[in-house]
Amino acid sequence: MQHQVNQTTGILLVFVGFSDYPNLQVPLFLIFLIIYAITVLENLGMILVIRINAKLHTPMYFFLSHLSFVDLCYTTVIAPKLLDLLITEDRSMSLKGCIIQFYFGCACVVTQTFMLAVMAYDRFVAICNPLLYTVAMSRRLCALLVTGTYLWGGLCATTLTYFLLALSYCRSTIINHFCCEYSAIISAACSDSSLSQIACLLICMFNEICSLLIITVSYVVIFITVIKIPTKGALQKALSTCAPHLTAISFCHGIILLLYCVLKSKSSLLLVKIVTVFYSMVIPMLNPLIYSLRNKDVKETVRKLIHIKILSQSL
Repeated sequence: MQHQVNQTTGILLVFVGFSDYPNLQVPLFLIFLIIYAITVLENLGMILVIRINAKLHTPMYFFLSHLSFVDLCYTTVIAPKLLDLLITEDRSMSLKGCIIQFYFGCACVVTQTFMLAVMAYDRFVAICNPLLYTVAMSRRLCALLVTGTYLWGGLCATTLTYFLLALSYCRSTIINHFCCEYSAIISAACSDSSLSQIACLLICMFNEICSLLIITVSYVVIFITVIKIPTKGALQKALSTCAPHLTAISFCHGIILLLYCVLKSKSSLLLVKIVTVFYSMVIPMLNPLIYSLRNKDVKETVRKLIHIKILSQSL
């Protein structure tokens, strides 16, 4: 272990970021800072609203509060370094710091992916077995599902980090990106990285297939169940209930598939950066809005909090 640690000492990675567009550095900094601030406020606000309003103490919103927490953690892992790259001349980062950023970013992404799968399962139980919902989705099961997603995210990140630490690295490498993705760190390796790349591919494929399988099966069964219900408007009500979650899933998995299955050529590096910004900053900002805009209880709690804040300032 000591040998592996010594391999990362004194090694610097220099990030290009958006330096190819010097005139856009300040505008981009302001835009990303505003997005980051809104993301932090929205996700913290969502967690607070769910805790305050007893009507939101349901499995779905229990999972949503953890999704907001993971989104907050992920954007906080990525955004500060991105903002720093836009306003400072020193674009370097130690390999050790880069691997730490990768570890937490990877853990957040995997956890987020399976949290969405857990939420799909929750919708399946709620719609297909409404009478047994409170029994089936007990507090114990909800806690186990959430704990499992965190543990699996940590395990995947630990495994991939182990393979990164097993490599030898060049003293200084220019990285045409703004964050420490697996491919970016691998590009700085001087030793054979084929085993690490295979490990990354297998873990990514397994996670994507498993999470999408859970989501697809859940919603196929939901659709079949709703179609069989003779009640007028049952399909519309089910779609209205599931629409926010389906929107979040479409954003999350759509971006993942775009990044790792479509955007591969060097000519698309700028697009890779833009898509990564969207995934790491914009989606965490949009998720609270997606889930709260159509929920009366959430909007009512927010109004009460704003009203209390205004009253406290006026006294």
